[in-house]
Amino acid sequence: MSGGRNSTMIMFILLGFSEFPKLTIVLFSVFLGIYLMTVSWNVGLIILIRLDSHLHTPMYFFLSNLSFLDICYVSTTAPRMLSDFFKKQKSISFMGCAMQYFFFSSLGLTECCLLTAMAYDRYAAICNPLFYTAIMSPTLCMQMVAGSYMTGLFGSFVQLCVLFQLHFCGPNVINHFFCDLPQLLILSCSDTFVFQVIVSVLTVIFGLTSSLIIMISYGYIVATILKITSAEGRSKAFNTCASHLTAVILFFGSGIFVYMYPNSDDSLSQNKMASVLYTVIIPMLNPLIYSLRNKEIKDALHRWKKRIFSWCY
Repeated sequence: MSGGRNSTMIMFILLGFSEFPKLTIVLFSVFLGIYLMTVSWNVGLIILIRLDSHLHTPMYFFLSNLSFLDICYVSTTAPRMLSDFFKKQKSISFMGCAMQYFFFSSLGLTECCLLTAMAYDRYAAICNPLFYTAIMSPTLCMQMVAGSYMTGLFGSFVQLCVLFQLHFCGPNVINHFFCDLPQLLILSCSDTFVFQVIVSVLTVIFGLTSSLIIMISYGYIVATILKITSAEGRSKAFNTCASHLTAVILFFGSGIFVYMYPNSDDSLSQNKMASVLYTVIIPMLNPLIYSLRNKEIKDALHRWKKRIFSWCY
């Protein structure tokens, strides 16, 4: 296999879940069902937020963008993974691999920023309820969402530029179901020190900074909730944050496990299974997390059920 300038001509082999040949049909059916549910549930949530005027608030504006991100996020990996179940040659070009990682990374970094913006929104709603509307103006909400997308694209573009400088001249088998960064670094025969430094810097900027902002926001939120005298008031205030906090723990927790874990042969298999959680499962769970205990979402669903029933009869 040639390296250097011919790296763009390299073909990689994605192993996927080929270690479970007897479970091919079962795994395909499960992942197909999860993918279809993810897309349909998130699209349904976006439509509901769009159509119901009671949900035209900053929190649901961010939530609709989160649902859109989750649809795009899962679509960067799931369709390819599903098609590979029945392929004999599960090959992908270096260019295809790099572009898949670019979109996957940019969407993941964008979601990281968006979850941080949502934490600030919850801080403004609970700690400054009288000024919430003034603080979270439509202009600020648009700027925060646009900034999340631009920051995510920039962070991923930096990685893509360095990725194109790597040489691949040895093994070409990726023990994963998509082109993820740790596996590409293992296969590279170049010195990856510069790339690892850039990844570390991006980790600090996106991971640690976002986590710090979220923790500070929730520190103020908890302090404010504890000052509420009535148990009902504390419960109501906590419920407005519980869904977001659950989504944050799942997203950041699974990401930390995968990208902070040593890249040994055993850990690669573990990381592949953990990757299923944050690439496939979490995008499906997010609309459920934000809907099951959310009275406003339930009320909106009830209103539209009544409207549909009145139209039909």
